[in-house]
Amino acid sequence: MTRTLAALSLAFLLSTHGASGSYPRAQNVTWMSINFKTILTWEPKPSADYSYTVEFSAPGGDKQRNLHCIRSSLTTCDLSTSLTDLNACYTADVLSVPSKLGASDLIEFPHTTSSRFCPYKDTDIGKPEFKLKVSEDKKKTTLYVTDPLTALFKDGQQLNIRDIFSDQLQYRVTYRKNQSTGKKLYTSKTNEIELSDLDQGESYCFTVQAYIPSRSVDKQLGEMSQPQCSNNDNPSILKVYSIGVIACAIFLILLLIGIIVAVTVVCCKRRKKTLKNEKDGMPLEVI
Repeated sequence: MTRTLAALSLAFLLSTHGASGSYPRAQNVTWMSINFKTILTWEPKPSADYSYTVEFSAPGGDKQRNLHCIRSSLTTCDLSTSLTDLNACYTADVLSVPSKLGASDLIEFPHTTSSRFCPYKDTDIGKPEFKLKVSEDKKKTTLYVTDPLTALFKDGQQLNIRDIFSDQLQYRVTYRKNQSTGKKLYTSKTNEIELSDLDQGESYCFTVQAYIPSRSVDKQLGEMSQPQCSNNDNPSILKVYSIGVIACAIFLILLLIGIIVAVTVVCCKRRKKTLKNEKDGMPLEVI
């Protein structure tokens, strides 16, 4: 019985070693992509005995490798320039391989396959930048939006998101009166956005984000820009200063008035007392 258990244990250990080659499989294989800067990440960090090699392919295509991701001790692989067909969908295999050639007799190494990734549909769009200009008559505000740059190049020129999405790219503006919580939305197909339904002379705050309606709902909107606010030529005191600052100013004014009144009263009493003492000290007039 003891010999049988020992034989079974040995067979189990040998089968485990043969399947994995003592190299752990990669875990948590994840795509991360912003503006077509696409990086594959995974865990854990390898030991000195093994490393990672990444293979990727589109459906029906041959497996390819990135030269920087062969027998690598890193847990990331930048595939931005490797996924050349942006409309295709890719999967990647992270292989656990020996750090040195010929260090293992395995024909097939342990690997973990990623989820599917489609650059055109799945990359996140980063926050745009924009400039704000108010017309001289204060009746119109114009936003000039700059298309975010991508990690892709063509003929030596870096591409922006409009170079890739073309007329599919729109911009959504969210705006509100300064110090107000009520919001309005406006969508534009161009980078020059004119808003004319604003109250004249009021200060407004704006944010902008890319909008691609052809995508799935969870990928239609890009990251929101930093807010910018227009100037108010005649702001009310409540908009310039907070209620706390105004209350503090009123308190200081009342305190100052109180001090002035108190000093005046004390001075008047002292003067009356002085006059009385002087009167009491005068000699009686003889008739």
